[in-house]
Amino acid sequence: MKTGRVFASAFLAGMCLGLGGTVFLSVENRVVGAALFTVGLFSVCVFGFSLFTGKVCYAVEMDITYAGSLPLIWLGNLAGTGAMAALAAFSRIGGIRERAAELCTVKLSDSLLSLFLLGVLCNILIYIAVEGYKTNPHGLGKFLSLFFGVMVFILAGTEHCVADMYYFWLSGWSTDALLRLLVITLGNSVGGLGFRSLHRFATVKGGQR
Repeated sequence: MKTGRVFASAFLAGMCLGLGGTVFLSVENRVVGAALFTVGLFSVCVFGFSLFTGKVCYAVEMDITYAGSLPLIWLGNLAGTGAMAALAAFSRIGGIRERAAELCTVKLSDSLLSLFLLGVLCNILIYIAVEGYKTNPHGLGKFLSLFFGVMVFILAGTEHCVADMYYFWLSGWSTDALLRLLVITLGNSVGGLGFRSLHRFATVKGGQR
């Protein structure tokens, strides 16, 4: 893909994750919110948008062009979540900024090691969700993979860098927030790449499953 198309695809993915974050912040029940957040990854997978946390899992086995596109995808996701945050913040549902601030207070008070490890755990679940969607031969199984992967990563309290972009846009950025987002991004990258590599090692022989 050309640079503009990659960025546009990533921008739309960021908006989709922002939609998931919006509904999550809008409902009182955490379980219901986690279930409805799935609209974000569902939209990304169905329409083929570029989400950093999904794309990074496959970077080792792809060419240098693919790996080189990941920073651009990250920036596109950042811009997309920012656009969705602006739409929400300047509407009558702008009160969700208070709930976003509560979430971000926890992230800003956590240790960098904890955020890194929670990022690792999160992208293991994202890989399970995305790979399940890609490879499950049954339609219902595809969507259950997304549903459970997203619900578990939210309810377990793990850290997803693109979702966190949205929350920080709503609550306010700072140097510390950016640092923590980068640590979470690193954790997501390690978790996704590591689990994907181990999965391939355990199940692929001679290039075939």
